[in-house]
Amino acid sequence: MYLKTEEEIELIRESSLLVGKTLAEVAKLIEPGVDTVKLDAIAEQFIRDNGGLPGFKGMYDFPNTLCISINAQVVHGIPTKDPLKNGDIVSVDCGVLMNEFYGDVAYTFEVGEVSKEIKRLLDTTKECLQAGIAAATAGNRVGDIGYAVQSVAESKGYGVVRELVGHGLGKKLHEDPQVPNYGKRGQGAKLKEGLVIAIEPMINMGKRHVRQDDDGWAIVTKDGMPSAHFEHDVVVRKGMAEVLSTHELIEEVLRKKNK
Repeated sequence: MYLKTEEEIELIRESSLLVGKTLAEVAKLIEPGVDTVKLDAIAEQFIRDNGGLPGFKGMYDFPNTLCISINAQVVHGIPTKDPLKNGDIVSVDCGVLMNEFYGDVAYTFEVGEVSKEIKRLLDTTKECLQAGIAAATAGNRVGDIGYAVQSVAESKGYGVVRELVGHGLGKKLHEDPQVPNYGKRGQGAKLKEGLVIAIEPMINMGKRHVRQDDDGWAIVTKDGMPSAHFEHDVVVRKGMAEVLSTHELIEEVLRKKNK
C-alpha cells in the first residue's frame, strides 16, 4: 500500500480535476442522436490540449480514451457509431495521466428524458458513492467502504456488482488495495492517512450478476437491466476523507442544458 506525500496528492488532484473538466466537455454533447465515437474524439483532444495523456488508451490494449457503457453495459464499453437514444443512460469513465500521476473519474448521464425508475437508480448510485466516501477515514478498513455502499444499494432493492472493484490510485492506474463495493465492517486492509483510492459503485437495477459481452470488453448485466456507475478519487484523512476529483463541473453543464 503506497501512501502519498502531500505533493503527490496535489499532482493526483490536478489529474483528477482534468478528468472532471473533460467529462464536463462530454456532458455538453450528450443528447439523443450523438454517437459515442464523437464523444471519445472530443475527450482525447481536450485532454491532450490541457497537457495530459488519455489514461485508458492502450492500457491492457484498450482502444479508446473513454469507456462508454450504455444501459445494461456496466463498464468498459467501447465507443461506437451507434447514436444515443432518448431514455438511454450512459456511463462515461475517463482516466488521465499527467505529471506521472493518474486521475480516474466516472459519471452516468441521462440521455434526453429518462424514466423515474432510472432516475432513482442514478440517485441511489450517487448516494452509494457518498456513503463509501464517508467510510474512507483513517483507522477504518476497506470492508467498511464496501459495507457502506452495499447497505445503501441493497436497502433500495438493487444489485451490487462484485466482479469489478475500486482501487488504489497513483503512478499506476490500478494500485493496491482493491476496494470492493460490498463487504463486512472491520474486514480488509486498514485505511491509513495519505492513501489515495478510487471509489466507484457499480449498481444494477436488477440482479448483481454480470457477464462479458461478445466484443471482449464491455461487462453487461446478465438480466439485461440497466446499471449505473459513479466514481471519485479520494484521499484517506483522519475524521473525513478528502475528495480530489469533481462532479460539480459536469453538473453545472447539465443544469445549464436543462434550463
